[in-house]
Amino acid sequence: MRTRTGLGPAAVASCVALAAAVTVGREGGSAASPHPLPKGPYVALGDSYTAGPDIPGRHGRPTGCERSDRNYPSLVAAGLGLRPAEFRDASCSGAVTADLSVPQTTDDGVNPAQLSALTASTRLVTLGIGGNDIGFGPLLTTCVAYGVTYRLEKRIGGEAADRAPCRGRYVPDGTDAIEARIRTVGGRLPGVLAGIRRRAPAARVYVVGYPAILPADGSDCAALGLAPGDVGFLREKERGLNAVLRQRARAAGAGYVDTYTPSAGRDACADAAVRWIEPLVPAAPAAPVHPNERGERGMADAVLRAVAATD
Repeated sequence: MRTRTGLGPAAVASCVALAAAVTVGREGGSAASPHPLPKGPYVALGDSYTAGPDIPGRHGRPTGCERSDRNYPSLVAAGLGLRPAEFRDASCSGAVTADLSVPQTTDDGVNPAQLSALTASTRLVTLGIGGNDIGFGPLLTTCVAYGVTYRLEKRIGGEAADRAPCRGRYVPDGTDAIEARIRTVGGRLPGVLAGIRRRAPAARVYVVGYPAILPADGSDCAALGLAPGDVGFLREKERGLNAVLRQRARAAGAGYVDTYTPSAGRDACADAAVRWIEPLVPAAPAAPVHPNERGERGMADAVLRAVAATD
């Protein structure tokens, strides 16, 4: 979900082992997939949560898309045993749904329309999009600023009057501006999925949801600098976006990959040893409030399970 303005061998071995675990039915799965896992071309579409900015090493052009060779599409391709010629990562940091059908200008080069990577021979497509459409990066930045004010008020007066000041900014009179943006994304997704079907009619298509960014208990999150009530507010917005992505994917006959459930307790406020999402000051190579390598591996795990479980 990085905004337009700035919000190896071990990996291969890990994902090969992961694919093997999937096919032997780990955690109650069947001994074999009902259908053969796709071995034909795989195309990954999406924004920075797909691209994996600041996770070494960078690959592909334009370099402004900040794709990592350890992002979940790369790990999925390795887990499926695909050759380089069978994998195309078209994802790009800062992408919105419009960038799927038109070129996207980055700080270093222009990314072709992501859908142009699809062909009639494509057999697997993953799509991770929507966060930039709702402006999650600027929303978080605004909420962090309100969090600074909250802490100053608390330090001076002992207790700040409003424990969710950012919620008040975006829901001033009962009308939730972010919910309206989420509905807009929902209205756009059917057209995107139809465009994918037209270009890749034989492909399995999966919409990949966003992993947990914020903790479930609604407690204060010093790592993100938010007021306590705004932790819950932002968590509600992410869950709302994921719910719309799931609904629209299923209505269009596509699969949905839930990365939120397996990432619970591994959010940006969790201990560095377990978290999938880095805080504002990353402790591991990753963009702020974006998946680290552990998070991308976890997302790859979820995609591989979904692919193996397809009826």
